Amino acid sequence: MGLVVQKYGGSSVADAEGIKRVAKRIVEAKKNGHQVVAVVSAMGDTTDELIDLAEQVSPIPAGRELDMLLTAGERISMALLAMAIKNLGHSAQSFTGSQAGVITDSVHNKARIIDVTPGRIRDSLDDGNIAIVAGFQGVSQDSKDITTLGRGGSDTTAVALAAALDAEVCEIYTDVDGVFTADPRVVKKAKKIDWIAFEDMLELAASGSKVLLHRCVEYARRYNIPIHVRSSFSGLQGTWVSSEPIEQGDKQVEQAIISGVAHDTSEAKVTVVGVPDKPGEAAAIFRAISDAEINIDMIVQNVSAASTGLTDISFTLPKSEGRKAIDALEKNKAGIGFDSLRYDDQIGKISLVGAGMKTNPGVTADFFKALSDAGVNIELISTSEIRISVVTRADDVNEAVRAVHSAFGLDSDSDEAVVYGGTGR
Repeated sequence: MGLVVQKYGGSSVADAEGIKRVAKRIVEAKKNGHQVVAVVSAMGDTTDELIDLAEQVSPIPAGRELDMLLTAGERISMALLAMAIKNLGHSAQSFTGSQAGVITDSVHNKARIIDVTPGRIRDSLDDGNIAIVAGFQGVSQDSKDITTLGRGGSDTTAVALAAALDAEVCEIYTDVDGVFTADPRVVKKAKKIDWIAFEDMLELAASGSKVLLHRCVEYARRYNIPIHVRSSFSGLQGTWVSSEPIEQGDKQVEQAIISGVAHDTSEAKVTVVGVPDKPGEAAAIFRAISDAEINIDMIVQNVSAASTGLTDISFTLPKSEGRKAIDALEKNKAGIGFDSLRYDDQIGKISLVGAGMKTNPGVTADFFKALSDAGVNIELISTSEIRISVVTRADDVNEAVRAVHSAFGLDSDSDEAVVYGGTGR
């Protein structure tokens, strides 16, 4: 049997009982002949609680010190899990991200992995140990400081280690039974997806689906590492994310025309009002945003008014970057020449994702009719070959998701989706 990388989220290791349950699952994989590397997140809401604590001490915590603080959560989980495994009669060794060879750039709080050199992990496995690795963290190649990978970084750690160790599969254990056609916390009749292609999962992740981080799926696609998303609270088969369909029994799992509906309420909208409609203006706006190291999502430019020759440009970005974006644009106002800025953080994004959309006429019409029938007003629209996204009022998001989910026949006829744990915070 080959090497398996397993990742356990915060809800799976939220307390002592959860850690012991995870230890039993890991030992079971070891008994089945696998070499096992387990990547763990911090217990429960520990990371959020540490962030809250830091903000009570300092309104703007220094990035380096915040990383030092936040990585403590995963170190607690990894040590406790190693203890629990040893209590079951198996040898285990725990490693921080830097000890595991996770090398990153020097950007604190949202570092990117540059390389993985898992020599110590390989040696530990060859000695017959189960390796436990702290997710979400690494070490800067330049400064040698501890870094963190940002939200969902443990998923990326797991896939990166799976690629470096040439693992058979990366199993992502969470508090639901797999990837669903919508967030089961919002749509109780959401269906579990048996298999989904990397491309569709990338769109769902980028559109707000919280089961897998976008960077994790991107990494898995690049190195062709199959991901199996499943629950640590049950023994059910989960969702396979891979480049090719999988076989279950004597039949191949086919991908549906519509993969699912995702939503995101973590974004804000900035409108640059009164922009001269001439070449170079949009470039100047987005150069200022880029120089501030802000990622943007949707962009819409209105038709210019004939009488004034001015137009408006709207774009969405993470709420956490809103203040920084406004400051960057105000600083460049004279050079760009716009009139004013509007900021709105009470928006939500709803996205319909599916590889078969481009070859099925009527999908777009049905999508907008479902929103209309639900009384949801649309503010921005963005499309790709396999996705339609709209921005609405934040208060309308849940109703819009349920309406679109039902309109495309995605509601399950069987039992409701189960969320085993976690607060969704």
